[in-house]
Amino acid sequence: MTMLLRNRAVVALGLRMCSSHVTKGPLADAVKHSSDMSEFHEVFSKAKHIAIITGAGVSAESGVPTFRGKNEKWRKWLSQDLATPEAFSRDPSRVWEFYHYRRELVMNKKPSAVHLALAECEARLKKQGRSVVIITQCIDDLHCQAGSKHVLNVHGSLMETRCMSCGHVSVNKRSPICAPLKNKGDPGPDVPDAQIPVDKLPRCEERECNGLLRPNVVFFGETLDSHILTKVEKEIETCDLCLVVGTSSIVYPAAMFGPRIASRGVPVAEFNIHTTPKSEYFMYHFQGPCGTTLPQALAQHESEVF
Repeated sequence: MTMLLRNRAVVALGLRMCSSHVTKGPLADAVKHSSDMSEFHEVFSKAKHIAIITGAGVSAESGVPTFRGKNEKWRKWLSQDLATPEAFSRDPSRVWEFYHYRRELVMNKKPSAVHLALAECEARLKKQGRSVVIITQCIDDLHCQAGSKHVLNVHGSLMETRCMSCGHVSVNKRSPICAPLKNKGDPGPDVPDAQIPVDKLPRCEERECNGLLRPNVVFFGETLDSHILTKVEKEIETCDLCLVVGTSSIVYPAAMFGPRIASRGVPVAEFNIHTTPKSEYFMYHFQGPCGTTLPQALAQHESEVF
């Protein structure tokens, strides 16, 4: 019970953190998962409210680096060490270079087969009086570009900024986001920092503010947006089917969303290139690139209720 309460507290507080620890305990009994697609289609056809949790593996299908393994470093720093409020406070120029690199990279990417399959599924099921919500850890906005309408961005968006002074949030798709960052952000290990003066970094354009802007993303060690987290909690408690797609299940609190749903006895299907620390809690596991397995799983099936 202690483990269960601690994990639920992590979700409730919404503190973003990364862990490679494999959670064991009474959150949900371990199950022997199935990879029977026909059986999954039958379950899918009867579901009325489907929650789909997506992670970096979905973005990877569009060519966006996952910042794990060979891509975990930018220059000589670990990516997750740059994505902290402390790093931004110490060296906003370096952190803005890092995020400028990420912004420019995703601006040149297109939605993958996964993004398109999810958007098509949502539109098709809406006509049947059924609903699909995407709860994503991705910050690249590719779900929206693909046409998905009901998307909860739990970690924020690269295409938004937030003012450190007045708190104003705005969509910002400028390229570059400010002139001094043009052609900056190269990730090579020997590239020197640009050391851009703070007053030349992106600034707020709200009247008489001119405060320093930061990416409107959830840094490690920060809490999730309470409004988004409230919506996520509602989806976790009401869905009757969950898909966990392309996520390593090591970044909290999102790593607990699937197991929380499974603890209610709701079927959860995982789509990943390998098993994860949470695979044992899920009814289904479909191994392989989600760009191959997910479109097959979501394709219109004769057993669908019309």
